[in-house]
Amino acid sequence: MRVIQVIIICFIISSCGEKPRHETLQVDVSSDIVIPKHYVVSKTTNEIIIDGIADESQWSQALFTDNFIDIEGVKIPKFNTKVKMLWDAEFLYVYAELNEPHIWGNLKQRDTIIYYNNDFEIFLDPSGTGIGYGEIEINALNTVWDLYLNKPYRIGGKANFEWNLDALKSAVQIQGTLNNPNDTDRRWTVEMAIPLKPLIGLKDKPRSTPKEGEQWRINFSRVQWDHDLIDGKYDRKKENNKYLREYNWVWSNQKVINMHEPEKWGFLQFTEQPNSNDSEFIKDEHVEIKQTAFSLFRKTRYGDLKHLLNNDLGFSQNIDVTYTEGQSLNAVFFKTNFGFEYQLKTNNKTYIINQEGTLKVL
Repeated sequence: MRVIQVIIICFIISSCGEKPRHETLQVDVSSDIVIPKHYVVSKTTNEIIIDGIADESQWSQALFTDNFIDIEGVKIPKFNTKVKMLWDAEFLYVYAELNEPHIWGNLKQRDTIIYYNNDFEIFLDPSGTGIGYGEIEINALNTVWDLYLNKPYRIGGKANFEWNLDALKSAVQIQGTLNNPNDTDRRWTVEMAIPLKPLIGLKDKPRSTPKEGEQWRINFSRVQWDHDLIDGKYDRKKENNKYLREYNWVWSNQKVINMHEPEKWGFLQFTEQPNSNDSEFIKDEHVEIKQTAFSLFRKTRYGDLKHLLNNDLGFSQNIDVTYTEGQSLNAVFFKTNFGFEYQLKTNNKTYIINQEGTLKVL
């Protein structure tokens, strides 16, 4: 009898010392995965005159992007938008064409909220980390709003309106008539010379001029409003005394109506060559795995995996993650002092992402 009691006590002690086991969760993130677009930007050694026309021979050699898609990646926009780029030692040059039958604008003060007009927007993350990036917005009046975000709004980022690209050059050309509702316009074009020096200051070290093959993250957005005419002047359209929602058209789709998910932005690759056709894009073979990590971050912080945060410190959970048809990987969730962390192991690498959306590859 004494032997049986000892065995029972030992079993109880042994069982209490084990961490509880949890069934592996099955999570499908395949609908969240974005494969960002890319653009290889060639280098020019000749002067680019910023006049909104882009008639220099170097511009004729630069390739246009695809026409923009709706920000969620499904609908085709009503009007086409496309972009091309060049660079040199001082500037990143951007030229955009925006088809538009009614070209209007009324915001004239720099650093006002330009997207209350139809506008063109550039998002630039030279470090590629999603932390510390610039945004430029411009309307048909050539009014500019440039700002800096220390991190995305979703994790408490703050917009700094005092961050000015003092050496920025911009010009707009109107193929039609501005603020005239009595005719049909064709398009407006934007040409910019964005100074590299302040953008290089946003990079992780080394903070130097882009080298051959260096990649930044970039995306472009066009905000478009339905309009009304009030006393012969354009304004955003209202119904029941509320402004209708704007359209958001982008180069590399976001899958959600939120430009501030920088992990989804496109790749901008620099080449010293005068023609981008002479330089091959350097593909990240693990981009789907990284996108999977970011999807888990978003689902846990804001989505249907948020319940995992209700567990105690030290809790862990195995997750079988489907990220594309027929392909899955194992991820482990950990509840930490600061929030949470995921570890994903594949391709002989370990991917770690935390509650701030900071991704590390070991």
